[in-house]
Amino acid sequence: WTYRELLFFLTWRDVLVRYKQAVLGVAWAVLQPVLTMVVFTAVFNRVLGVESSDPELPYAVFSLSGLVAWQYFAGALSRTGMSLVGNASLLTKVYFPRLVIPLSAVLAGLVDLVISLVILLVLMAAYGIAPGWETVFLPLFVLLAMAAALSVGLWLSALNVLYRDVQYLIPFLVQLWMFVSPVIYPIDKIPTGTLRIVFSLNPMTGVIGGFRWALLGQQFPGPYLWISVGVVVVLLFGGLFYFKRMERVFADVV
Repeated sequence: WTYRELLFFLTWRDVLVRYKQAVLGVAWAVLQPVLTMVVFTAVFNRVLGVESSDPELPYAVFSLSGLVAWQYFAGALSRTGMSLVGNASLLTKVYFPRLVIPLSAVLAGLVDLVISLVILLVLMAAYGIAPGWETVFLPLFVLLAMAAALSVGLWLSALNVLYRDVQYLIPFLVQLWMFVSPVIYPIDKIPTGTLRIVFSLNPMTGVIGGFRWALLGQQFPGPYLWISVGVVVVLLFGGLFYFKRMERVFADVV
């Protein structure tokens, strides 16, 4: 709390740097989810016949609701994993709680998340879909997505300081993780039994299901949500312990 001003400065700096020299600027936050949704709808829905969990729910809305949660998580995870090495000059010059750096990377993605949510609401309005009372719980699922990104990002950021191979692993991990998350397909399509239990251990299964319940009134994720919460809590406390343990060597190794 004492370093809250530094946290705000680093978060705002990350937001400005990301768009300041980009030709399209903030428009990238609009184009990325929209174009990805168009590709998913064309390939997986029209060509491969993948349907949403509700026959009356357009696949475009279904896929975009999953992409909103996923792209925030993927961006926050990627930035968090690279955050310590990217701020090496700051780490070696002045002392402050190192946790501020990965936390600022998670917070910076909230700007993109808000823009994506606005796009989703516009698409829902175009299809005549109105959010229900469940929307009041959306901030809780945003917090869960933030905790999920931070919990894994703490491990990756600390490991990346010691082993620079991690920076090459992160993009592959994010890409692979998307296909084992219910972004493209509903969780109901996964066969019951051991395989569905394994998928439930993925924190994003509960997060994406929660987003769809809060925004579209889809079926409450139920057991998947509680399993995801449990996994996030374990990863977060483990990540905080490991991060704190390695914190004293960051300035020497980075």
